[in-house]
Amino acid sequence: MDRIGKEEIGYYPRQDSPSSSHGSNTIQEYHNLAAMERMAGSGPTSLSIAQNEGKTGMMIEDMTNLDESGLKRDLQLRHMVMIAISGTIGTGLFLTSGKTIATAGPLGALSAYIVIGVCLVFVCQAIGEIATLLPLPGAFTVWGTLVFDEAFSFQMTWLYFVGWALTIPAELSASSLIVSYWLPKDSAFPEWMVPKAYGEIEYWFSILKVVTIVVFIICGVLVDAGAVGGHVYGVENWQIPGAPFKGGFNAFVSVLVTVGFAYGGTELSGVTAAESRNPHKHVPKAVNTVLLRIAFFYILSVFFLGSIIPNDDPRLANTDGSVLNAPFTIVFLKAGMRGGASYMNAVIFTSVLSAANSDFYVSTRMLMSLSRNGWAPAIVGRTNSRGVPVLAVIITTAFASIALVMIYTGAAVVFDWLVVILGSMVFNTWICILFLHFRFRACWKAQGRRADELPYQSWGYPYGHYLATLIALGCVVASFYLSIISKPEIGSNGADDPTYKAARDLWIQTLIGAWLPWLLMALLYFGYKWAKGTKVVSLEEADLDTGRWSPPQSLLEEEAEASRRPVPIWRRALAKIS
Repeated sequence: MDRIGKEEIGYYPRQDSPSSSHGSNTIQEYHNLAAMERMAGSGPTSLSIAQNEGKTGMMIEDMTNLDESGLKRDLQLRHMVMIAISGTIGTGLFLTSGKTIATAGPLGALSAYIVIGVCLVFVCQAIGEIATLLPLPGAFTVWGTLVFDEAFSFQMTWLYFVGWALTIPAELSASSLIVSYWLPKDSAFPEWMVPKAYGEIEYWFSILKVVTIVVFIICGVLVDAGAVGGHVYGVENWQIPGAPFKGGFNAFVSVLVTVGFAYGGTELSGVTAAESRNPHKHVPKAVNTVLLRIAFFYILSVFFLGSIIPNDDPRLANTDGSVLNAPFTIVFLKAGMRGGASYMNAVIFTSVLSAANSDFYVSTRMLMSLSRNGWAPAIVGRTNSRGVPVLAVIITTAFASIALVMIYTGAAVVFDWLVVILGSMVFNTWICILFLHFRFRACWKAQGRRADELPYQSWGYPYGHYLATLIALGCVVASFYLSIISKPEIGSNGADDPTYKAARDLWIQTLIGAWLPWLLMALLYFGYKWAKGTKVVSLEEADLDTGRWSPPQSLLEEEAEASRRPVPIWRRALAKIS
């Protein structure tokens, strides 16, 4: 079928395969009619497609026109690249990396970051392929509705919202500890604004983080080689008894969840696709430019942290709230650079605020997606004239405030709980994304479409995606295993023994963190499926056209003009390291 109004409306209408049935022609006609009416200046302002009796049994809201959904395509490539970096570099790297080294040793921690980093690369490639084709608000959380089952999208969106909402108090609690280094008490609030303002805030926050990590890596080389501080560390800390794999296999498995928490957020490039000015251009560049460089920042940073700081340094795993326990500051202190340590404290503070800013952004967008798909009250999805979902922000703030109270009343223990639970939820999300990508490719092939018709093809498919799935599933199975075998035995001192109590609390934390996300997933999926009677969409009837976007001619001309303008040297240099 010919493409209708490509330049004017910016999306492709649904293309039914010859084998599709059960009223799909009616759906196609409604798409075409709505498109032509919009071109004529009349007709519906939003499009809902009802598929009944043997189809998906759901309502798909057409959000191909961002003006109709209240969102705006205001994010540029530099925003998307830095948002993906900003959503990842925060508490997970600056604060919890020390605990990872203390638990698994320098090589154990480094191996964990490498393994999970490999998995992450292919997860984001999968996101990039579909988000480039279908830049829908909600991104991968709504893809399940189109290619598999509405109930799958329902559970995924709710879990993703809860995960990001729970991340906010974790970030804010960390920021309050950092502020207490300079002031007795202070409060920190992330900036929730319109998309363009959000992008600018994250852009400059991320520049600071990127430059700081590059400076740290340079300093790490100098300190490790003895050029600064006067002591040659080399890899001597890897030869400490018990290192480099401290605690063996069980310790290595236990830090995988923490590393998952640290890497969580990289998939933001898919979530922001709906607000990108040119998804066909920006999404592929974001996933290809950022992912390996994030792995570069993490892996090199953890390598030098493990080389310079011995894994038995009590400051790595200290929980007294002192900011100087952050491993990055310890490196500067060991080199005698107290000014550098103070500067690092300031960077960590801005980093966790930046990460909290990203948490708010994603949480509110997930609530909008829930609302617009009928999974939450419609009023939640309404935006003001600047594109800000005000009620969604208020709900997210209230949700986060409740959890924040829990952190203050339960001290640092609750933060550890959140890290374990959120790390498990990250793997849950990644597995769902990989499953949807495999399903998407199967639907694409079943409908007689060729892979070279995709605006962007994820590299490494399918074997890299098989590897990523194996790694993610292996982490989940390992966490299940650890939750079972780590149950402590009551010693001779009885149940009141402080050592036994600490081990018991850690076991309960591991048990709940490993199983809770999957139990919630099953409850949400099967509960919604039972309540709504949803059915799995057949490969031939999967909707691969709702939300397809193509750049209008005016945008292409604007970008061509922009490409001819001179780019400042500092921005070109920044692009090389970010």
